[in-house]
Amino acid sequence: MNTVTIVLLVILVVLIAAVVVLYFLGRKAQKKQAEQQEQIEAYKQTVSMLIIDKKRMKLKDAGLPTAVIEQTPKLLRGSKLPIVKAKVGPQVMTLVCEESIFESVPVKKEVKATVSGIYITAVKGLHGTAIVKPTKKKGWFKRNVEKLQEKAGAKPLK
Repeated sequence: MNTVTIVLLVILVVLIAAVVVLYFLGRKAQKKQAEQQEQIEAYKQTVSMLIIDKKRMKLKDAGLPTAVIEQTPKLLRGSKLPIVKAKVGPQVMTLVCEESIFESVPVKKEVKATVSGIYITAVKGLHGTAIVKPTKKKGWFKRNVEKLQEKAGAKPLK
């Protein structure tokens, strides 16, 4: 056999083995995530709270309880999480917010939030109204492209 074909076969076998390993690791991670989501759903409750502040902070700088910090893997302790400081009843608490709703959490407003432990999963306005996300400003380039398209008679891209 030619050495080029042998090298290509070895590379092909290694790639196939890597794909199989990644497939099984992905399935295992997906099962673990489904179990965690079930636990969050089981322990969720609706709480009325006043949002004081929200930031993206490192886990060790957020002021969370030491038990929470000890339970997280060492690699994730340095990563930034969406942290919300809120007044729940008479107590000021530091809570972790879900990434998908972090932008829609209003600051200095009273909201009804769905909380599971120290994890905020959903936020509604105090009277059941949904909170709208703030619209992002368009950049200089995008504004100028839209102006030029209008002048040319073309529709602006969405």
